[in-house]
Amino acid sequence: MSEILVTGATGNVGRQVVVQLLARGGSVRALARDPERAGLPAGAKVVGGDLSRPDTLEEALTGTGTVFLIWPFLTAEHAPAVLETIARHARRIVYLSSSGVNESTERQADPINQLHADMERLIEGSGMEWTFLRSNTIASNARGWAEQIRAGHVVRGPDIAATAVVHERDVAAVAVRVLTDGGHSGGKHVLTGPQVLGRAEQVRLIGEAIGRPTRFEKVPVEAARQQMLADGRPPALVEALLASAQTRPESHVITSTVEEITGAPARTFRSWAQEHADGFR
Repeated sequence: MSEILVTGATGNVGRQVVVQLLARGGSVRALARDPERAGLPAGAKVVGGDLSRPDTLEEALTGTGTVFLIWPFLTAEHAPAVLETIARHARRIVYLSSSGVNESTERQADPINQLHADMERLIEGSGMEWTFLRSNTIASNARGWAEQIRAGHVVRGPDIAATAVVHERDVAAVAVRVLTDGGHSGGKHVLTGPQVLGRAEQVRLIGEAIGRPTRFEKVPVEAARQQMLADGRPPALVEALLASAQTRPESHVITSTVEEITGAPARTFRSWAQEHADGFR
């Protein structure tokens, strides 16, 4: 088996992909801007590279047959050059996309789903075999509430439509199967958790996990904007997140894809909260 290159390897999903590939005996390269600080498990070959600079990817890609791509930017500006570089080395690409992508419309309802739709189109035209993992809201996003919960047990922010939140370990488990097994070329797999939850329900479940009542308090968009900017988030990211909160429709879609591909049922958000309770205490 040729080596698999995992981008976003130091993030929540990418790190899990590396760990689970190693557990299956895979040969893994992990892309990191700063390999010395990656902190990845022994067995992973950590290689330097930056997706914003395609010229830094050549060495990391040499000898790689398959790439797991997490795109960390808010636009697809650098994507054509990156995909051209990847295609010179790899024959397969697995892309972490969004379940919110609507193929029946040219323009998506919010900028984050528009980015994923743009990326999918570029990958389809890259000449590589491809598979898209269209993930629902990932549970690890809730880590962004940790400071507020530790400080006062209240999470304040803009509300967002409820979705079937999916555990990052399940997203990674599907990715590992797709990366290592055949039969997924051209697949568009929608990954969800087993239960549709809004932010209030997620915050409540975190409170149950830590043994203290917590609650979600919706705030006006402008107040949320000022707080997010004060927290140091990039303005472009703030606007994208707020646009998603305002325009993304509620989704009651629950799929069985996680279990069909991995053989194990999708984990609940309750189990995620229990696993990560120490981070909120």
